[in-house]
Amino acid sequence: MAIPGAARRTLRWRGLRRVTAVAPFIVYAFLGLGIPILAVVDYAFRNPQGHLTLANVSTVTHGTYLLGFENSILLAAITSVVPGLLGLSLAYAIATSRSPFLRRLIATASGVLANFGGINLTFMFIATLGSTGILTSWLSVVHLNPWNLGFNLYSFYGVAFVYLYFQVPLMVLVITPALGALRPSWREAAANLGATSWRYWRYVGLPVLFPSVLGGMLLLFGSAFAAYATAQTLTAGTVTLAPIQIGNLLTGNAISGQENIGYAIGFGMFVVLAVTMILYGLIQRRASKWLR
Repeated sequence: MAIPGAARRTLRWRGLRRVTAVAPFIVYAFLGLGIPILAVVDYAFRNPQGHLTLANVSTVTHGTYLLGFENSILLAAITSVVPGLLGLSLAYAIATSRSPFLRRLIATASGVLANFGGINLTFMFIATLGSTGILTSWLSVVHLNPWNLGFNLYSFYGVAFVYLYFQVPLMVLVITPALGALRPSWREAAANLGATSWRYWRYVGLPVLFPSVLGGMLLLFGSAFAAYATAQTLTAGTVTLAPIQIGNLLTGNAISGQENIGYAIGFGMFVVLAVTMILYGLIQRRASKWLR
């Protein structure tokens, strides 16, 4: 059956309005993300003279540059699993709370703390848990100085500890909508059928939440993998991480004239983050059916 001319014009007008509505975002994304990504990919495969080469990519897959990727992936893995579990526990405690004020307070605080990092966060932790920090001094009075017990704020695991500050609130924000998908009627039905709390979580709660939890951890992985300012200011570049290596190469702090290697590291990070985001998208598609 042919569509009347007026109906076709209406459909075209609706399609044009949709495209017009998202056009500013498309332009913004292209200018802010598309052009820089294309530039990084282009420079990653060129030498200082501008000729095409694979030497940069080959270089970053060996030696200290490979170590930087390994450390960054390990750091991101640690600071996605541990904060993921902590954030899930906190979000569940908030979701089951009967206090609307507490839920609003935690949600607001999580939104603020999830975006708190960089120099400010580094200064706060140094002033609190540094070798001469306030909390360190208080603990020294009772002979529990963490530095005497092997703790080092300026080490790899010190960076991981600091990342908990913004990773846990981020997980709370990500997982809270998924917890809302656990309908009370499911638990009541399970209880009426004689299921214990363990069986409910084993066969209903965890299978429903698992895609969202895994997706949240992947999002935390991407956040920690690409973080730069906190690790750089906390360790002064002494911990070998891929983002810190990029900063050193592009500013000439390591070896002058090796900027293209920095772009190659950036290209490698794009690949890792692209895989992470693809997996996140696939998992979210599976989890979205429970959020409807």
